[in-house]
Amino acid sequence: MRSVLSVSLVVVIGLAAVAVGGAGEPQRDLVVYVDKAEYPVIDELEAANEALVEAAKAKTEEILAVYREAEEARTEPAQKLRFDLSEIVKPEGPEAFTTRMWHFPPTPQYLTGACWSFSATSYVESEIHRLHGEDIKLSEMWTAYWEFVAKARGFVASRGESYVGHGSQSGAMLRVFAEHGVVPRSAYEGVIGDDLRFNQSLMLEKVNSFLEWCKASNFWDEDTIVVMVRRMLDVTMGRPPETVMWNGAEMLPQAFLADVCRVDPAEYVSVMSTLSQPMWARGEYAVPDNWWHGADTVNVPLDTWYGIILDSVKDGRSLVIGGDVSEPGLNGFEDVAVIPSFDIPGDLIDQSAREFRFDNGTTTDDHGIHLVGHTRLDGHDWFLIKDSNRSSRQGQFKGYYFYRDDFVRLKMLTITVHRDQIEDILTKVDG
Repeated sequence: MRSVLSVSLVVVIGLAAVAVGGAGEPQRDLVVYVDKAEYPVIDELEAANEALVEAAKAKTEEILAVYREAEEARTEPAQKLRFDLSEIVKPEGPEAFTTRMWHFPPTPQYLTGACWSFSATSYVESEIHRLHGEDIKLSEMWTAYWEFVAKARGFVASRGESYVGHGSQSGAMLRVFAEHGVVPRSAYEGVIGDDLRFNQSLMLEKVNSFLEWCKASNFWDEDTIVVMVRRMLDVTMGRPPETVMWNGAEMLPQAFLADVCRVDPAEYVSVMSTLSQPMWARGEYAVPDNWWHGADTVNVPLDTWYGIILDSVKDGRSLVIGGDVSEPGLNGFEDVAVIPSFDIPGDLIDQSAREFRFDNGTTTDDHGIHLVGHTRLDGHDWFLIKDSNRSSRQGQFKGYYFYRDDFVRLKMLTITVHRDQIEDILTKVDG
């Protein structure tokens, strides 16, 4: 193929007769290549048009950048609504709590939404210590990894309708443990690279983009999809081990859970308090993070629910607890979470006040934490909270909050406990 651009094909006419074939054949014209004609004026006009187009694009981007910056300034204020805590009588520090349950130091979750795994894993570590007197640091990311895989399967099963995101529930940990077991943190850090801080945002964007492509393409081969999703997880989190070494012995993660940790996931129960479900029964905790629609959470009245917390700390037991932390009464710089009177006076907090906020969306399920201590101060119950979230590191006591009773009663939504702590309730619920 000719690619010469500087010449043009033309027909040469009337130069001479060309003898082609026999006598009497008609004259035929020849073709030759000559230099292509230039049109400087046209080229100049086209270049000017291109310059105008590029200038218009640049101006549009400049205007949009200014607009976006101004819009962000309007919608993302530099200040957050809080209130004056100077008159609040609060514990002076974690050591001021008269009851403290054993736990490992707080671990930051950094740029992940796996608070549910950090809090539930911390709880299991405390349970191992309580039940067997052993200190075993478990891998938070082991549970998060397998939960991502489960969400991918759920996405396929629901043909793209199931939630895939960072969040989940402490009940997911029990489900993951039952299926996959668990490993020590030393066997699976759950992060690779030089920067060992957890950072899963880009990873999840890629997973969701891939899954959305599957949905748009009507491609639902579960085995292939799971393989692809796991590869994306592996690049950021690392591949979970198939076996672990413990005290010189190699074992499966299921054996590590059963024989080393000696924790049975079936012995743990989640409890809620909501009027949206029948009381004294098991039901679905209807929040987006319960993406698998588990319907085995025990539902009891608020006073009973709060009583479980008090009984547990009285017996020296910690709890997983979760609920809403997007509140003006929660202040990381002051290490406290309380309900201000302009929201609702503490003595008016009851089942209806709690339900009203859950129903209208001002109370949402957005964080999981580990309750590890209790004290009485200034006529209130105060609870020591181990927290993996960033705001818990703003104050003096890194990784800890002090929750007052009013905040717990109004804004916390679920707890997870060992079943022997609530055997009487389970008898009433399950018969």
